[in-house]
Amino acid sequence: MSNINTSRLFTASCFALITTAFAFAIRAGILGELSRKFGLSDTQLGYINQMAILGFPIATMVGGWLYNEFGPKRMMYIALASHVLGIVMTLGANGFGLLLLSNFFVGFGNGTVEAACNPMISNMFKENRTTMLNKFHVWFPGGIFLGSLISQFMSNAGMGWQAQIAIMLIPTAIYAYLFWGQSFPDRESSGQAPLSQNLAGIFSPLYLFMIFCMVLTANTELSTQQWVERLLAKAGGAQPMLILAMVTGLMAVGRYFAGPIIHRLNPTGVLWGGSIIAAIGIYLMSTATGSMVYVSAILFAIGVCYFWPTMLGFTGEYIPKSGALGMSLMGGAGMFATAIAQPIVGGWLDKSRMTAQAQGLTGDAADLVAGQETLQHLLTFPLILIVAFGLLWFYMRGKTHATA
Repeated sequence: MSNINTSRLFTASCFALITTAFAFAIRAGILGELSRKFGLSDTQLGYINQMAILGFPIATMVGGWLYNEFGPKRMMYIALASHVLGIVMTLGANGFGLLLLSNFFVGFGNGTVEAACNPMISNMFKENRTTMLNKFHVWFPGGIFLGSLISQFMSNAGMGWQAQIAIMLIPTAIYAYLFWGQSFPDRESSGQAPLSQNLAGIFSPLYLFMIFCMVLTANTELSTQQWVERLLAKAGGAQPMLILAMVTGLMAVGRYFAGPIIHRLNPTGVLWGGSIIAAIGIYLMSTATGSMVYVSAILFAIGVCYFWPTMLGFTGEYIPKSGALGMSLMGGAGMFATAIAQPIVGGWLDKSRMTAQAQGLTGDAADLVAGQETLQHLLTFPLILIVAFGLLWFYMRGKTHATA
């Protein structure tokens, strides 16, 4: 890889992930405005979230199969085209149907970024792939942190949802410039195992178990964050987008300094400990109001901080035969499960609100109860993970090399 500028490719990958994060943060920040402007229920907002997230696993699953054939260069051009198309379509959307379609294209671009960049970074930094994947994934929470503050500022300044969506074009243009004209690692130099070995790794018991865990870790982290504005808007003066910025800012710092923590605790210890702390954080958020919401959100941030990159790093380290396909399917499974959950979460909010209203609560009081009860439903995910990752920790004790 002597003719490949790995530093520039890594920086470009980070800006591509910032685009993904901006889409996530800004969508979370404008849900309330979309509801008012287009007369949408929380369940309908859930379907918009679903389409935005569903594009991700479709892209990662297709991209995992095509990575060895296309290589990361063509994959990133596909991501760029999808991002631009989705953003422009969203800007011109005039109703529920176009919002569904445009958000799908944005999600497809997001997933293609993951399908290309995760294996490319893993290949470029073989000696410390888990640490570098954590540093790459700094920019998902880091981008959400920036996007949340931008969304909050623009909302306070009276700038509507379309102006906020247009901001996403800035990191898109930057990563396009950084990638343009660069040499990429190709399929011959990528070191990926052949498809037959990929399939052997994917159908191993350990990989299937980790897919199950990925479904739960992704929903613990992303379903909670994506609905933060609707879950916490009435929690006694708490500012949801500032909470989201705080959570993701802490996650970004934690991921940047992930190396010593992962080395000391090992990946399975990090995952097990994270599930315990995340469960405590969500439980406290479901009961807290006012300033205590911020305290519980800090615990939640610490808990989910290392979930996503450590799951990918575990796959690359302990199940290397699964290759780029296995890494893409791992991320895709998490996003697919999160997409399926979005209308369900919206339905929990609608149902809890109607129940509260039937009991005589109105306005902010009904919204507070709906948000707290929905958080209690979300608590189920990390509770299951506590058991699953505890079993994984005992199974992996003493294993310091690939098992599948």
